[in-house]
Amino acid sequence: MNTLLEVSGVTVSFDGFLAINNLSFQIASAELRAVIGPNGAGKTTFMDIITGKTRPDSGHILWGHKSLSLIGMSEAKIAQAGIGRKFQKPTVFEDQTVQENLMMALRKDRAPWAVLFFKPSTSDFERVDDLAAEIGLSDALLRVSGELSHGQKQWLEIGMLLAQEPQLLLVDEPAAGMTPAEREKTTAILVEAAKTRAVVVVEHDMEFVRRLNCKVTVLHEGAVLAEGSLDHVTKNQDVIDVYLGR
Repeated sequence: MNTLLEVSGVTVSFDGFLAINNLSFQIASAELRAVIGPNGAGKTTFMDIITGKTRPDSGHILWGHKSLSLIGMSEAKIAQAGIGRKFQKPTVFEDQTVQENLMMALRKDRAPWAVLFFKPSTSDFERVDDLAAEIGLSDALLRVSGELSHGQKQWLEIGMLLAQEPQLLLVDEPAAGMTPAEREKTTAILVEAAKTRAVVVVEHDMEFVRRLNCKVTVLHEGAVLAEGSLDHVTKNQDVIDVYLGR
């Protein structure tokens, strides 16, 4: 396995409460993975430790083919290293067009001077067009983002993350609040994105997870309870007891 991210023996406690308990997790460089588990299983903290928002008490987090340690790196440095995160609530610039949002997100020199005098090139416009096609918003490029539906804003935010060319994309509950048609489109976007990078989807919705048709990691009390196909983990008695039986 061509491992991109390796989390081993990681523990995180908050005031004596073990949020992550000796967690180990691996993902390959072009892989789609769903992470599921009951509330309080440690799913958000899991994303927080990978993105540098929370520092573990112990363990290792190794990134990329050079096995770079992410522990102690700032959130900004981790983002620059190629890890992108999408939170549950979309954060797009509502008064800017879809095109402007995507253009601002392109991986460019972010020095204040460079940003101030940024003039998009033909290749920048082509890249934005490609991104819009990938997220199904080609027809909406010149629309103000505030007018988009909830689902379209979610796609735009995924597009803005893809514009930064991350090697790993962490996506938190993308299907929440979407129509069935929007969820289907979201599935297609994530499956396509995972052909060229690692994508981790944290999700509650089992029907959505089934559509992703990927390996599933079940978290419980901050540790991996089971791993495998959705059919495999949903037949696991421990998973049924702690998660599905509720």
